[in-house]
Amino acid sequence: MSVLASDWIAHHARFSPNKIAAVDVGSGRRFTYAALDDRVRRLALYFKSLGVSESDRVAVLCHNDTDIFEVQFACQRLGAIFLPLNWRLAVPELEFICKDAAPKLLLYGTEFSSAAAEVARLAAIPHQVAMANGGDSDYEAGIAEAGGDLAPMPRAMSDIWTIMYTSGTTGRPKGAQITYQMAFYNSVHSGVSASSNNLAFLPIFHTGGLNVYANPVYHAGGTNVVMRAFDPEQFLHLLTDPELAISHALGVPTNFLMLAQVPGFADADFSNLVRLGVGGASAPESMIELYGKHGLPLQQAWGMTETGPVGLMLSGEMALKKVGSSGLPAMYVKLRIVDEEGRDVAQGEVGELLIKGPTVTPGYWNRPEANKQVFTDDGWFHTGDAARMDEDGYYYIVDRWKDMFISGGENVYPAEVENVIYQMDGVLENAVVGVPHDKWGEVGRAFVVLKPGANLDDEAILTHCRSQLATFKVPKQVRYLDELPHNATGKVLKHELPRD
Repeated sequence: MSVLASDWIAHHARFSPNKIAAVDVGSGRRFTYAALDDRVRRLALYFKSLGVSESDRVAVLCHNDTDIFEVQFACQRLGAIFLPLNWRLAVPELEFICKDAAPKLLLYGTEFSSAAAEVARLAAIPHQVAMANGGDSDYEAGIAEAGGDLAPMPRAMSDIWTIMYTSGTTGRPKGAQITYQMAFYNSVHSGVSASSNNLAFLPIFHTGGLNVYANPVYHAGGTNVVMRAFDPEQFLHLLTDPELAISHALGVPTNFLMLAQVPGFADADFSNLVRLGVGGASAPESMIELYGKHGLPLQQAWGMTETGPVGLMLSGEMALKKVGSSGLPAMYVKLRIVDEEGRDVAQGEVGELLIKGPTVTPGYWNRPEANKQVFTDDGWFHTGDAARMDEDGYYYIVDRWKDMFISGGENVYPAEVENVIYQMDGVLENAVVGVPHDKWGEVGRAFVVLKPGANLDDEAILTHCRSQLATFKVPKQVRYLDELPHNATGKVLKHELPRD
């Protein structure tokens, strides 16, 4: 007999109805599991009245809000598919995603009213609902007016719960399909419990914000405290608030570099913290050592949207002993490091990291060819990351196997940026690479070869990029060359482009 997915919120509403499930920092709202369960039920009924049914996609475009989690769980009760949208993207990027996923409903924060209206028009989305972080809105009215019972839609563990779009090396984003099985095993891997209090401040459209540690905490019956957006001073205040007693938080290195600069950091009381995770990019060793001196072991981890995301985790006790490592494999996943021929490399050698297990995506939405490329014949997933393993079995992510770089915790794929620059008439050729940056880890540098007589300057190129790309993807520097370095087959040799 196949196992069905469980409704976490309904379960905890029965067993611990008065437990605080969610705290929304922006609006000051607090919801018990009983109250959250009731809102999810009413929201699902509201969605149903709009025509949302099994397998329909429901998109959300807004800043962090406890409402986003309500949407996710309401989708489960209808058998619909949750589609969080990256609010940093430009309208043309959102248009592509919405045409690809074809959502029946778009919910949006009022701060994105203009962009949402344009995307809904361009992608022909039938229904739009405004949200206002607890204020008067169509969203709150829909919940208040909905009534009656709703028979839950049984979901198999293999069914798709969420589609999360990630940029690809082809320059077009791909929708990673996230199943209920992936969410369950990722929750098991995350090491949280009913007593865990998570501070969610990474964007919830990002797998780090949604799945580490927020969804696992809901699975366990703990409490999620949701920040509207990251602010280092507020972050410090919330981390050290004795009433909230935050035990878990995940950030990217930039967050923790900024936190360490806040006055009062050195004398702050972090005694309630159990796990302070850092991912999204390699953390500077000096930062890990700094936090260690304050009794805060920054625990590095590795994962991808496509892997649930948790694949590697470093324990607190090993954070300083294995500085630079992303840790050991999670319990239910298997890892390999292989060369370009797919053969396992020797211990200590660098190769591409492959992963296999119940947390790995079944594939990308509407991308059969991409699925063939990322999976081996026997089911191993190509991560695209270069790694090595030490004599104790600890893994180190040493570089990107391909050209992707990470800026402020966000993946940037140069091909996508290059395609935008190629749209300009005066550009003959261009290449984008990641270069080191003190604050963001890496930023883009565009190398441009102009056509004879072209009259383009830095501002023209960057203005064009800003109109087509999210801010974090826009190159911070432009360099002009007479020609790009190529090999004999014409491939650009990016390793020969200067990064200093």
